[in-house]
This record gives sequence, structure tokens and C-alpha cells, in this order.
Amino acid sequence: MPGSAKKKIGVISMARNDQFFIPKWIDYYGSQFGHENLYLILDGHDQELPAADESVNIIRIPREKHSRSKGDKNRIDLISNFARALFQRYDLIIAHDIDEILVADPANHKGLAEYLQRPIRYSSLSALGLDVGQNLDLEGPIDPSRPFLQQRSFAHVSARYTKAIVATRPVKWGSGFHRVVNRNFHIDPELFLFHFGMVDYQIARIKMEDQALLSAGWQGHLDRRYELFELIRKKTPIDGDSFFTQARRRESIFRPVFALNKPGMLIEKPVIRIPDRFRNIV
Repeated sequence: MPGSAKKKIGVISMARNDQFFIPKWIDYYGSQFGHENLYLILDGHDQELPAADESVNIIRIPREKHSRSKGDKNRIDLISNFARALFQRYDLIIAHDIDEILVADPANHKGLAEYLQRPIRYSSLSALGLDVGQNLDLEGPIDPSRPFLQQRSFAHVSARYTKAIVATRPVKWGSGFHRVVNRNFHIDPELFLFHFGMVDYQIARIKMEDQALLSAGWQGHLDRRYELFELIRKKTPIDGDSFFTQARRRESIFRPVFALNKPGMLIEKPVIRIPDRFRNIV
């Protein structure tokens, strides 16, 4: 952007009882935007502070117990309001769940920070959602000290994770960042959102057995996510690059009638082989 001031970009996430994804989130976004521009909200004063660069902004808030649906709404309202306040200091805000990472296609861009400096005419951008899971027949336990995508080769292309997580002005997100209230969505052709919640079977099992989550009504949600392991195991994977453009187009056109500002699911539940160029990024 010759002659233009560089955009200032902030990143927000929120976590509870997590020591697995937080270090990855801090390392990735800290390298992209600087640790001082990261805002991690810890849900509860009982939460252990992460071992991180002291310039990361860690905010601990009082814990409130809610059902899953009410808790989701409470979290997204809090993050929407916090992001609105941060726009007094930032030109662009990225916000999403702690087990997700936003990536600009390395085939065309040096990194996410470089890509987002371009002019953006929408109030929000969505990234194509890739739900990464362990192939239990081919892949072993995850080593968190190494890039995840050096160890995982398959993902379900899922509209559930095609989220409007880049905001260029204050917006009100719907629960889980799946939509922006009273706004259309725009799937960017260069952005991918990797969801790593099921990146490792044993780690997923621990969450499946978390009694606090189960008592709050998370059983059905966790069961649906758990199905990813069998999907990746049984489906014949297709080449990601041959499918990404079609996936963006179909998710944009075939929307759910009950929520036209959310992307539509792909009924065949496609599993892709993740292109090699992503291996060393996350």
C-alpha cells in the first residue's frame, strides 16, 4: 500500500482449562503481529497463566457457569464488545476460538500479516474452514513441539468452520463466530481457517470425559465433533487445491434457509489432503 500507513491489527481469543492450544496461538500470532497485539481472555480467576512473553495481554475475568447455549452467547457478546473497544486503537481485529488458526495461502503470500495490509471493502471476511483430524490408521499422537500440519495430512472441508473472523470495523458476531448479525459474509479466496480441536484422538477423549462440559450440555456437540475421526478414516481424500474454489462457491450459494448469512454445508462431507505448502506454517 504505497503512501498508506500500515494497518494495526489485533487478535483476540478466549480460553478455559487449556494449556495445549494456547502456546500455538501465542507463537503463531505473536510472530505475525507482535505479542503486544494479542489479547487472551481467560475464563475464570482459577485459570493458570500461560508461560508466554510478558507483553501478551492476558485478561482474567470472573467465571460464570452457564448452559452451553447461554455460555456461547455470553462469550460472543463479551468478545464483540471487547473488539468494539479495541477498534479505538486498531484498524482490524481477528477473533476466533483458541483451537483455530487463520492462514493466508502461502502459495501467494509471505504471511497473514502481509496479506491483510491490502484494502478490504467488507466489514468482515470469512476463511474457508478446514477441520483437521487424526487419521487413526496412518498417524500417531501429536507432538505439540512440532508444527501440527507436519503431522496431520487430512481435513474435512466444513462450513461449520468457515467463520467471519476478520473484522474491519465493529461488528456483532453470532455464537461461535459462525456469522455476523445482520450482515452478509464474504469467503476470501486466499484465507483458510484450520480447526485443530480434533487434531489428536487422546486429547479429544479427555475433553469428551470432562464432566463440567457434559453437565453444561456439551455432549451432543462433542459427539458430532468426534465423528470426524471416522469420517477421515473412511473417506477417500481428494486433492485440496482441486476443490477449494468449488467449496467456497458452493458454501456461498447454498445457504441454510433459517440463516442466510451463514455458509451452507457440503452434503457429501468432503475430506481433502492438505497441500504440502501448509506443512511448516502451523
